[in-house]
Amino acid sequence: MNPLKVALLGCGTVGSAVLRLVEEQAADLTARVGRPVQVAGVAVRRPDRHPEVPAHLLTTDALGLVTRDDVDLVVEVIGGLEPARSLILAAIESGRSVVSANKALLAEDGVALHAAAAKAGVDLYYEAAVAGAIPLLRPLRESLAGDQIRRVVGIVNGTTNYILSRMAETGAGFSEALAEATELGYAEADPTADVDGFDAAAKGAILASLAFHSAVTAADVHREGISSVTATDVARAAEIGCTVKLLAICERVAGEDGDSVAVRVHPAMIPTAHPLAAVGGAFNAVFVEAEAAGQLMFYGQGAGGEPTASAVLGDLVAVARNRVAGAAGAGPSAYADLPARPIAETPTRYHVSLDVADVPGVLATVATEFARHEVSIATVRQDGHGDAATLVIVTHSAPDAALSATIAALREVPAVRGVTSVLRVEGLS
Repeated sequence: MNPLKVALLGCGTVGSAVLRLVEEQAADLTARVGRPVQVAGVAVRRPDRHPEVPAHLLTTDALGLVTRDDVDLVVEVIGGLEPARSLILAAIESGRSVVSANKALLAEDGVALHAAAAKAGVDLYYEAAVAGAIPLLRPLRESLAGDQIRRVVGIVNGTTNYILSRMAETGAGFSEALAEATELGYAEADPTADVDGFDAAAKGAILASLAFHSAVTAADVHREGISSVTATDVARAAEIGCTVKLLAICERVAGEDGDSVAVRVHPAMIPTAHPLAAVGGAFNAVFVEAEAAGQLMFYGQGAGGEPTASAVLGDLVAVARNRVAGAAGAGPSAYADLPARPIAETPTRYHVSLDVADVPGVLATVATEFARHEVSIATVRQDGHGDAATLVIVTHSAPDAALSATIAALREVPAVRGVTSVLRVEGLS
């Protein structure tokens, strides 16, 4: 049997694991696919840094590799927008199916890439782009294709989950927990993409696109990071039976003018009884709510060389089987074409901490501002006295615009010395 030849773009942590697993599992892959699967070449920028790769496989000519006559499939694990976009399009246009782990590119340009793949009659698979080893995208695209998904809520970034978990466990501040995560290799030297929510926002866009059959890009996602979360925030969450997690929340929202899609990434307090609250360390988990299937939970390792390579190989087997069968698999649909709902119109609950003067009438003044902007208060508690007085308020559900207007007004109240914290609250009845 003639082997299927694979071009591998990138040979970092994930790429090297893919290369090794293809070699180690050669016999099994042949049995599963129906033909042998071989790596035809590995494109890297600096061949001298990859002594573990046979020299005859290494090349710096990535474009030449993906368009070589003997290449059948392309695996892209270099990340970033360019040259990944150009290389993937070149591979697709020359008739090669592509497996990618590139969440940033798919969240930015997924519509154009899928259109190119459909036109060329090839596959574009990317299970590894969102949650590492966790089988998530294929269930959304295929297993739940006959259902209507209402909500997808997930912890999709292991770095931020590790940081927030350590803050809850040890009482450490954000900077201390980040330093620990960096030392252990959970955080990059530049952690901006993780701690500022860019990584999770890209994944949220991909999840929403698949779940709601609509074209959602990273620009449609409201994004907040965790750098402003304090040890006090985490402690106050525990006081009301909650913990703090960075969540990607994708919702189908009914409205008078039809349904829309709301996608947001931000830290939130969730009850400790919620399944996501128990997800600790660098693990990922995604909670799906569907009309007929009910509640589903997907949990596992969301990053790392071997876990991510496992998802890449799963896609590789799928596209290789399609290649042997002479057909492409079904791609995602965007028939619903639901509009993105702006964050200003998206309702949620809030936990607000105010540094206030301990004087008569301050509570009534604060409550008046909430009422004036139609934000209903669920609970209120005062901690401390004198210069250390703090009001802690939990609201009922209200649109983001109303809460923002309330906070702006409170900053102008003489008795309010400062708004020390505003965190969303999810999952409370």
